[in-house]
Amino acid sequence: MIDLLRALQHGDSFFPSGGVAFSLGLETLKEDGKVRDGAGVERVIAEQLRQRWASADRAFIAAAHGAAALDDVVRLDAMLDAMTLAKELREGARRNGAALLRVHAELGTPRAADYRLLVREERAPGHLPIVQGLCFGGRGLARDEALAVAGHGFLVGLLAAALRLGLIGHVNTQSALTRLHALLAEVLATPVPLPEDAHAFTPMPEIAVMRHEVAAGRLFAN
Repeated sequence: MIDLLRALQHGDSFFPSGGVAFSLGLETLKEDGKVRDGAGVERVIAEQLRQRWASADRAFIAAAHGAAALDDVVRLDAMLDAMTLAKELREGARRNGAALLRVHAELGTPRAADYRLLVREERAPGHLPIVQGLCFGGRGLARDEALAVAGHGFLVGLLAAALRLGLIGHVNTQSALTRLHALLAEVLATPVPLPEDAHAFTPMPEIAVMRHEVAAGRLFAN
């Protein structure tokens, strides 16, 4: 039971993970008229889940979770940084990672304070998937639990952004989350890719993220 409660704690929006300032391109897609309603939101999130989180982020969460030494974590972090081409995605992942790392350092999560020092000294980027793997493992979550919590957080973060943008209502958000949870469960049942095989292909949201940087008005950081 304690394992379930620990997973619920870290997957709850009450936990200060710092991910509320990012829409991963949804704001620009709304302004462009590419996403107009809940159905459009769900399609974009499903694409991001399949073609980015499942095939790239998940690989690095799992690898960081199982890393024996911080040097290995730094290497994974640098690899993920090099793979993330859009500047705003890199900066967003670093900011989210720094926020989560700060909380875990203050909680006393093993290795969190040491890794936070490496990030602050600019010896590691501190991407969110890396920090999730490192810290969730440090808090005692098994690898599959860590991946489920991270995947749930990914979905909830994007749905919360859509809600704030007025693209979807509260009740429809819960319905969408139920369907997306089913997709997440399918993803989690598949083998986890190795970092060397990680890849992402979400051209429309990624271009939207790049264009968001020069938007006249912005609610979200990306």
